[in-house]
Amino acid sequence: MNFQAMNFQAACYSYRNRFTNAPFTNAPSSVAHWTRRKLLHSAPAIAIGTSLPFWTRFAESISLANETKSSSNDKLRPKALILLWMHGGPSQLDTFDPHPDSAIGGPTRAIKTSVPDLQIADTLEQTAEVMHHATLIRSMVSKEGDHERATYNMKTGWRPDPTLIHPAIGSVLCHQSSSNLEIPKHVSILSSQWPSRGGYLGSQWDAFQLSDPKNPLPNLKSPVKDEQFQKRIADLEVLEKQFRRGRRSDLDANKTLHSISTQRAMQMMSSEQIQAFEIDREDRSTRDSFGDTPFGRGCLAAVRLVEQGVSCVEVELSGWDSHIENYTLQSGRCKILDAALHGLIKLLEARELLDSTVVVCGGEFGRTPKINVADGRDHWPNGFSTVLFGGPFRRGHIHGATTSELIESAKESSSKQTQQKENNPLDGVSDPVSVEDLHATILHAFGVDPSAESITPIGRPMAWSKGKIIETLFA
Repeated sequence: MNFQAMNFQAACYSYRNRFTNAPFTNAPSSVAHWTRRKLLHSAPAIAIGTSLPFWTRFAESISLANETKSSSNDKLRPKALILLWMHGGPSQLDTFDPHPDSAIGGPTRAIKTSVPDLQIADTLEQTAEVMHHATLIRSMVSKEGDHERATYNMKTGWRPDPTLIHPAIGSVLCHQSSSNLEIPKHVSILSSQWPSRGGYLGSQWDAFQLSDPKNPLPNLKSPVKDEQFQKRIADLEVLEKQFRRGRRSDLDANKTLHSISTQRAMQMMSSEQIQAFEIDREDRSTRDSFGDTPFGRGCLAAVRLVEQGVSCVEVELSGWDSHIENYTLQSGRCKILDAALHGLIKLLEARELLDSTVVVCGGEFGRTPKINVADGRDHWPNGFSTVLFGGPFRRGHIHGATTSELIESAKESSSKQTQQKENNPLDGVSDPVSVEDLHATILHAFGVDPSAESITPIGRPMAWSKGKIIETLFA
């Protein structure tokens, strides 16, 4: 190191200590956060120890290093989220956290997977083959045990608030993305009661809803000839101008939400990107691998949409609410999920989309360890399972665990030991992950700061999430 560079380092050390009390080292990570602008603004304080040409060259090198690092990080970040929504509450004991030959296990058996020492339910034979791509959380906990409230909680990361409607995580990710698509960035397939919504971000971030992908999208073709259609659009614009006259618009003096929606619809009608919804363009063997079900077709459509650049796709499989005949109902749902989930992960991998896509599979809560008098399992928000695939998450990783003694917290007993367990519903759940923590972790995976604030329409600052990032879930 020459004298000029030594003087520069000493000056930087003095300057940085004066204002931050932080040590200065030669490690690249220590200077990575010094942007070119910050260094140039610091020139008067450090110019004493070095000449301007050297300082300028150094600032340029730091700027280039930061740009390279930022570009590298952008490439590593996932670009799409696929949410496989198990509406009704799947039983963790009959899917990803079986406890065979125990008081809570029921008739479900456990089978080996592609991950050593990891077993899942025998109702998911094909899924077992792709678990080396999975990050399995067996210790999800929630404070909501009602379907509607728990769905809101899991989709938004917030508990219901009568003063505010929070955006679903897909809406947040679409809001933060910069892609320019001619088709919706947020799509919900087979959604039923409570589809993902934009909340305080606005209805333009609601999920675009469609049914079984085997059906063509409705209203894509004009019922009249092109000349008549263009005349109708022109007439509509006349009405729009009359409506806008004298009204203030926060968007644009010449636009309203209605006119923007109309323009987007017209753009979508003429776009070639609409072919992403047409699963019949896939060969027969690919379609068959997902199973001949609406949910399977929805998962295939999700791959095609992500491939086109869609930011978030939600595919719903309902019918998991097994208060009666739990095993029959859960195993029937698992048969549909098994083929579709296996097909989804394999196709994402084959098309080199798994690293850039995060797949989340789960429902609003789990099912009780105790089997009720109707051979069913009731709602259970303590220690249920959620599975992540792809993206930057650790592959073949298991987080948290539940014990087969959870049945004790559901028994009626006068023993002191059992009463203590009843007072703590998290007994038997190790390394719990709250719904809020899951959301913060997923947002972080996409490069979104969970603590960053957005301003609601009434001027209320709101963070994207109040959870903490679970660092151990990342590779």
